[in-house]
Amino acid sequence: MRKAVLPLVVLVAFTAYTAFVMSQADQSLIQFGIELMSSLDTAQVVIDLYILAALASIWMYQDNKSRNKPFRAVAPYIIITAIFVSIGPLLYLVVRGFSKEHSAGET
Repeated sequence: MRKAVLPLVVLVAFTAYTAFVMSQADQSLIQFGIELMSSLDTAQVVIDLYILAALASIWMYQDNKSRNKPFRAVAPYIIITAIFVSIGPLLYLVVRGFSKEHSAGET
């Protein structure tokens, strides 16, 4: 359970910030993404983030599989990762950290 505290704090703070920013934005998330991809320098950052998101999704899938859970257990986190990048893995870490099965196996 203690392992979930830091991801929980980061998740709550970053999700709140994301919600605030999205509520203040003059454009949709899709329009914002298209605008970012229109310039080489910002496109590089977006591509870098999505490479990291793909690696995090692979890790979540493999971790979920190693815990003998069905794919549907990790699918929502992968979908959230595809949209909001950091929020998916953070949420996965929080839920995994508070899981009784996971905590019982740790020393």
